[in-house]
Amino acid sequence: MRRPTAAQTLVLEGFTSRLSFGLLTFALPLYGRQLGMSIAQVGLLASFSVIVSLALKPFAGVLADRMGLRRSLLVALAIRSLLCLGYLVTVTPLQVFAVRGAHGASDSLRDPSVHALLAETAPKRKVAGTFAWYQTAKTSAGAVGKGLAGLLLVGAGGFASTFVVAFALSVIPLVVIALLVPPSPRQSVAPAPARAGEDATPVATRPDGPRPPGVLAFAGLGFLVSGTSSMLTALFPVIATEYAGLSTAQAGALYLLTPVLALTGPLWGQLSDRVSRPLVLSFRSVANIGSAAVYLAAPTAAGIWTGKCLDDLGKAAFRPAWGSLMAEVSARAPSRRARTMAYLTSGEDAGDIAAPIVAGLIWTGWGVPALLVSRIVIAVVAEAYAVWLERRSRTAARSSLYGSDEKALHSTAA
Repeated sequence: MRRPTAAQTLVLEGFTSRLSFGLLTFALPLYGRQLGMSIAQVGLLASFSVIVSLALKPFAGVLADRMGLRRSLLVALAIRSLLCLGYLVTVTPLQVFAVRGAHGASDSLRDPSVHALLAETAPKRKVAGTFAWYQTAKTSAGAVGKGLAGLLLVGAGGFASTFVVAFALSVIPLVVIALLVPPSPRQSVAPAPARAGEDATPVATRPDGPRPPGVLAFAGLGFLVSGTSSMLTALFPVIATEYAGLSTAQAGALYLLTPVLALTGPLWGQLSDRVSRPLVLSFRSVANIGSAAVYLAAPTAAGIWTGKCLDDLGKAAFRPAWGSLMAEVSARAPSRRARTMAYLTSGEDAGDIAAPIVAGLIWTGWGVPALLVSRIVIAVVAEAYAVWLERRSRTAARSSLYGSDEKALHSTAA
């Protein structure tokens, strides 16, 4: 039997890791409500691990580049496993927040490490496809985990059994990476020194023409898109049960459809690799707008199912294209790939932080309809920004190509 490649192993890690994480994602908002948290506090709890991750991620990215991507990933996974047991001893909101914060610290090291490993090990012409399979595995496992959490919470075990199962599942990715990913799947190749008479400045960054958007500009796109999605994602169990009137088991069952829709991810990845990455990226905002409109017009079980399907399709489309874009941007400086990934994913984290808090405040102050309208407006802004970013990138690319051709012409004439 052929040993799986590093990229295939990372896909397996994404599945097993997200299976455990899915249980916690569904259970913690409801656990917080049981402990007496308000809607706004539940929103803060959902964002708290991301707050800690965002604060530490720039430093963790540097650490991952120095420690090695595989070693950093193993350390992060080990910490996450232990923290699943930490929820068993939490009996106050403050204790839950403490464990959730430690979870964020481990995520700050894991995220740039795993994304950098994916970018390094993916086949050159199948980057979006590789990220698509990784995201499909994560989404499918997360949905199964959330559905399983709903069943465990209804059963005799309650929250305690949910946390124990989450711990048991979290050990699997740690073992998988330790056994199947080699210490150095593929070393980044430093650019060859310029030959005599050649300009050592990369074509994409020549000072005499428009520069392509920087890392922070792309991080801004991640902020807008991720934030729009997280306005409802983090609070979805509460929305389904308290706004649409579904039972806990019914809300958990909604996530069982997600794995089916997540299987479209590889198709979106092929579309991004072979046809148009900007087209695939834009579908996420379109889906955000559509799902919010459906929730607003039909706050029923059927409406919740339809809106959830739109959201899941948007996520399946966005992740492979976004992963391909991150790989392209991080390839500008291979020796600092994890650091670049840290900044790019920090944009997503910032959106994940702000969105649930803002969503909880809007819900508390003006109700769910105002929350849904706000999501539609922000999704429109995100799409407009994505179009502007793409046009600026194409302008810089055309300018650099023209400058390169012009220089070659002058060299030939000389």
